[in-house]
Amino acid sequence: MSISPQKILVTGGSGFIGSNLVRLLVKDKRVHVLNFDKLTYAGNPESLSDLRGDERYAFLRGDICDPELTARIFEEFQPDVVMHLAAESHVDRSIDGPGAFIQTNVVGTFQLLQSALGYWRKLPAERKQSFRFHHVSTDEVFGSLGPDDPGFSETTPYDPHSPYSAAKASSDHLARAWADTYGLPVLITNCSNNYGPYQFPEKLIPVVILKCLRGEAIPVYGKGENIRDWLYVGDHCEALWEVVCKGRPGETYNIGGNNELRNIDLVRGLCAILNELHPGDTPYEDLITFVTDRPGHDMRYAIDPRKIRRELGWTPKEDFDSGFRKTVQWYLDRRDWWEHILNGEYRLERLGQTTSEVS
Repeated sequence: MSISPQKILVTGGSGFIGSNLVRLLVKDKRVHVLNFDKLTYAGNPESLSDLRGDERYAFLRGDICDPELTARIFEEFQPDVVMHLAAESHVDRSIDGPGAFIQTNVVGTFQLLQSALGYWRKLPAERKQSFRFHHVSTDEVFGSLGPDDPGFSETTPYDPHSPYSAAKASSDHLARAWADTYGLPVLITNCSNNYGPYQFPEKLIPVVILKCLRGEAIPVYGKGENIRDWLYVGDHCEALWEVVCKGRPGETYNIGGNNELRNIDLVRGLCAILNELHPGDTPYEDLITFVTDRPGHDMRYAIDPRKIRRELGWTPKEDFDSGFRKTVQWYLDRRDWWEHILNGEYRLERLGQTTSEVS
């Protein structure tokens, strides 16, 4: 059954994927979005500054772990759909401080599910049938692949290796349990590594771009042989909306970019694009520096996207050349956005050896 929701509650809408999703949603003139975000370090209101004054967009600062606030949001906003993206997502940070990941990703998801369940049970029959709770997750819950293994499918057993991926795996299990036990119409998506505009500059791709622009060493873990499947954030957001509108409640859909690359090849490719678009005195590749690998670093992630292609007709539009070129050009054009971040609480030197991936 396809639905046409008009009131969307997005948690974590000021983050990287969330801000791109919110911007996509409000392009539909029928849709109203409430962005519910705690505004931790990676949540940036400036990422949605262009929507200020738009009557179809509203922002509320708050914590998904607050039961009274989440219940009040449901009662007052009356959403047709919840798109739950709020999460702690940085692997290195989860190793240094796992508590915040358990609190937000596990406890926060539990609380949101409870509030959604109480709200959904009171809805009239027609609205109850069309309500959706969409839980957005990561491929990291599946663990690591060998070089010749097939990509992760929706039935791949979970095998998380970091506090981050373990917390996300826990939240996935909670979402499924609320669907199976209580009948809440839950949809789950697991995506590969996202990249694109508005990504907080602690992630691999913005770190590489900004290190190049600042003439600083580009850190690469180990020998750079870890492989990731890269998904342009605009493609991902379109897939999320397709899942909400056309997906079957109770189902999981894996979203991938069909774009596997070794980290070192990705870094060299970004350097080559920058050599073309913003040439320096010397090739940017000369800045590459190999650093000690991080604990529990999964060797390879890859998504098998056949289910979402078969059932919903979705395929990514961007490939290596088009997506990464768009991304590099965005960071070149939006120096104001990232310089504000780097000159504030979080400076690039504090991100020195960061090469982790986004969920």
